[in-house]
Parts: sequence; C-alpha cells; structure tokens
Amino acid sequence: MSFTAEVKDELARVAPMCSHCEKATLAALVRIEGTLFFSGPGRYRIEIATDVPSVARLVIKLLHGIYELKTNLTVRRSVLHKTPNYLIEVMTQPSLEAALRDMGVLSDDGLEMGIKPELVEKQCCAAAYLRGAFLGSGFIANPRGDFHFEITVENESLAEGLVELMGGKDIKARIMQRRSSYMVYLKSGTAILEFLAFVGAHHSALSMENERVIKSVRNDVNRITNAEIANQAKAANASVDQIFAIRKVVDAYGMEHLPPALQEFIKLRVTNPDATLKELGEKANPPLSKSAVYHRVRRIEQMAKELGN
Repeated sequence: MSFTAEVKDELARVAPMCSHCEKATLAALVRIEGTLFFSGPGRYRIEIATDVPSVARLVIKLLHGIYELKTNLTVRRSVLHKTPNYLIEVMTQPSLEAALRDMGVLSDDGLEMGIKPELVEKQCCAAAYLRGAFLGSGFIANPRGDFHFEITVENESLAEGLVELMGGKDIKARIMQRRSSYMVYLKSGTAILEFLAFVGAHHSALSMENERVIKSVRNDVNRITNAEIANQAKAANASVDQIFAIRKVVDAYGMEHLPPALQEFIKLRVTNPDATLKELGEKANPPLSKSAVYHRVRRIEQMAKELGN
C-alpha cells in the first residue's frame, strides 16, 4: 500500500467532531472526485471512483446516512493495475438535486465554483472538508523521499477555497495550473505535518515525523563524513606538497646546513606523511603549537619557491 493510500485509509476512519462534519467531508469528496451527468431538467446522476476500499465504504455510508440516496457499487480491476477500483454510482432519483445543492455542487446559477460557506463555518467542519478533498484527489509522496503533497481540483475558485481553509490554520499552500486542472500543493515537510494533524491523520503524521528525523540524522552523518573526507584529502595534498618542497630544499642546501627547527620539522613530516600540522606539533619534543609548525612549513615552502623549478 502506498503512503497516500495509508493516509486516505486513516482519514476515512476519522470520527466527526460535530453533526455537520460528515456532510462537509462528503461534499468535498463529491465535488473533487465525483463526475456529474445531466440528462434533462432535474435529471442528474453521479459517479465517484476510488482505489481505497475504506473511502468507498465511507462515501456509500454518508450518501445513505445523510441523504438516503440509492447507490450502485461496481468493483473494477484494471489489466495494468493489481489494485481494484471502486465505482460508486448515484443514479437519477427525486432527492438527488436537493442533495447536490446542499453539498454545494449545484447553485441557482448552475455549477458551484467555490466552497459553499455554510459547509465550513466551524473549524472542525473546515478540517472535515479538507479531509474529504484529500480523500478525493490527494497525493502525498513517501516521506522517505522528497516531501511533496498535492490536491488536484477542476477550477481555480475551488483551489483558492482550499488554500484559504489551510491558511486559517497557518498552513501555507500554493496553486499551480496543470493543463485544465489546478493543483493545490505543499512542499514543506512542516506544512504537510500540520495538514495531516489538522485533518486527523495523527498516525500518518507520526510516521512522517519519524522519517523526517531519520532523514535529518542521515543527512547530518553524510555531511560530517563528506567534510571529514574533504579535510583528509586536503591534508594529504598539503602533505605531498610539503614533502616535495622538503626534497628540493634538502637537495639544494643539505640537511646539516638547515636550522635545527627546520630539521626537526622535516624529520617529523617525512616519518609522519599523513599527520596534520596539529598532530606533528604534538609529536615534537617539546610539543609545538599548530601555528609554530605552520610557520616552519611556510619557511620551507618559501625556500623551495626561491630555488625555482
């Protein structure tokens, strides 16, 4: 089961906070995932499709329980996909038009473009509407990879309505047009966590937070490891350059003609080619500071530079 399916399965089981929450959830589901067919005055039917069985059960339960609508369920299995698809048909019936108006699908001017205000007056109902929107066309990437969240809707007014509902909880969503549809999306891991918590997917939020912590620790370890490797490579290159300069100076002047301080450094570097300047200083007798060792390195390099190629 994908992470999206896991989240939807959890959301389909969230208990309503008030008597209007279930209507808000159903309204969003029908608006976003439903297809409306019109065959004459007052003659409507709806088809709602989902891949998640718990979502299919919720839709049927709410259509029966809130509006007493008759439904047909067809289970379809694609040749390409192993997961079955559930098609819920609400056939033409006398009470369907009134139900569509009540859910904010139809208005006096035809199709409702935005969100019917009466459905989301309370904060719990706003959360329920967002819950239904995600159950309809929501997608959330596996938190082990990049953070990505989106809900796809058919018009800009509905997308703006969803963004406004999220904004009421300081969840900053954005809208992007994609062909003939609009995508409401979140890219921040924090924003996705806040959305999941707001709509009631607490178990999914916890799973995502665990993955975020693991990913953060893994990134920190990789960053530290890469820094250590880079430092080791830098130190190794510096050591090679120093040994090359030492050979040039010793060949030109002779070891015995160099100052004792430089002789000591040369012996330390040649016998400890992988050591850092700090480690070379600790091996000196008496021990030297890193800056003192660096001063001797600079003196050797200057002498080698003066000798030319």
